[in-house]
Amino acid sequence: MSASDRPDLCIGVLGMGSRGTVARHAERPGRGSRVTVVCDPDPKAAGRARETFGDVTVVTGMADLIAAKPDAVVIATPDDAHEQNAVDLLEAGIPVYVEKPLAITVEGADRVLHGARHSKARLYVGHNMRHMPVILLMRDLIARGAIGEVKAVWCRHFVGHGGDFYFKDWHAERSRGTGLLLQKGAHDIDVIHWLASGYTRRVTAMGALTLYDKVADRADNSGTMMKEWFSYDVWPPLSQTKLNPRLDVEDLSMVTMALDNGVFATYQQCHYTPDYWRNYTVIGTEGRLENVGDGEPGSVVKVWNRRHDWDPDGDAVYRVPVETGGHGGADSRIIGEFLDFVRDGGRTNTSPIAAREAVATGVRATESLRDGGTPRDVPPVDAATVAYFEGGQA
Repeated sequence: MSASDRPDLCIGVLGMGSRGTVARHAERPGRGSRVTVVCDPDPKAAGRARETFGDVTVVTGMADLIAAKPDAVVIATPDDAHEQNAVDLLEAGIPVYVEKPLAITVEGADRVLHGARHSKARLYVGHNMRHMPVILLMRDLIARGAIGEVKAVWCRHFVGHGGDFYFKDWHAERSRGTGLLLQKGAHDIDVIHWLASGYTRRVTAMGALTLYDKVADRADNSGTMMKEWFSYDVWPPLSQTKLNPRLDVEDLSMVTMALDNGVFATYQQCHYTPDYWRNYTVIGTEGRLENVGDGEPGSVVKVWNRRHDWDPDGDAVYRVPVETGGHGGADSRIIGEFLDFVRDGGRTNTSPIAAREAVATGVRATESLRDGGTPRDVPPVDAATVAYFEGGQA
């Protein structure tokens, strides 16, 4: 049977909040897949689901989702539910796409890996930055030897929308996500690992809640979604209103990482900058590269590989391809890769092992930050589990 003759995969979606929108890329009736069931206990979820997917079955509990027998499920719930939801679905033999982070504890991430290995159901993690044009361009330049052997990776993350995205709902609570070095930083930690071709084994971090705790206006926003309160007109950050009643995560943080292959890296995150983008610098034995912009029109990656004084233009400039769709087309590509993986298996850009390593690094960094910068070792994954996932989960 040719690929065009195969029946559509029936996809389930668990969680129809802001993150559930990524699953719209699985709605490809007649072209490989369609969303047939959505699970969310929120009474408003049914309307959102049918607005997005049309005449779709909507259920409110895991048992009903499993009973619908989808071919695969996209998990787009809040972070603290990722672990148990993934385990339940994997144990039922259902392949899953888990939005990052894989879990909010090291033990939780390892439990999901072991659940997938035991059940043989396919596990995929939504680290969509591995499909962003700017990241793919930097990785390609490194692979082509543009800067020699990588020795250091630095990332500055200007989270200009932090007050709206992370301090008005569950993201602001440690109990729901551990902290933003994990919740938000998991993306960048994973990219750092990918660009450096290694995993962090020791961290030290510092940071604090330095601004948003001074905003007195608080509200329970659980009945609304981020798009209902986001506005570029809110400035400066201290003029924010209706922050989450509980705020106990950091809005400014930085971590230094020692990787297992000798590369050193830093990640810095601020949630009240006026601009919103990521800047990576990668230094090698024969040069360095840096992105200016991370996907908007005009974004470039510059390479310096001759000896000279300051030169803002670099020795070579590579334009980042501009693509439509979420995250520079990455959302569509990552769902497409997931669907291909469900059907045919094989190697993928994303990696459950790498996703777990991002969690472990973010968790240990958060522990260090809250303990005055005390260094923390990051435990590796056991060899048998690594071999299973690197072998394509076969």
